[in-house]
Amino acid sequence: MASYRHLARTCVMQTLFSVEFRKDDAKKLLGRILEEFAPKLTEQEFAYDTLDGVLKNKAKIKKIIQKFAPQWPVEKIARIDRAILEIGIYEIVFTEDIPPVVAINESIEIAKHYGDDNSPKFINGVLSSVMKKYKSDKK
Repeated sequence: MASYRHLARTCVMQTLFSVEFRKDDAKKLLGRILEEFAPKLTEQEFAYDTLDGVLKNKAKIKKIIQKFAPQWPVEKIARIDRAILEIGIYEIVFTEDIPPVVAINESIEIAKHYGDDNSPKFINGVLSSVMKKYKSDKK
């Protein structure tokens, strides 16, 4: 099941990244990406729920990125890294059913594949700080 969710997260990341360039309807674009790259994905609802959650909380997520990566203006963060951070922060802060460590590990794995050499370390640092702030009292 984890690998299906990993694929779903990857499709959501590709959607968020693409929307920044093309300004397409995000849900329709996700549908096309899922159809092309993950036609047998059984976790499509997870992908749509994640996309919806990120989009609904985008302003709050942006503020969290600004707070935990103050040396990087959000607009200066690589778009691929920003898309990965948005998913990771959404899962850590706004969901209850995904353990924060899983959200961080998934984000790092996606960053290793799609980001540059510094992306995994950057993603890990930001998301670990977010986890400590938002989940330390819920352990």
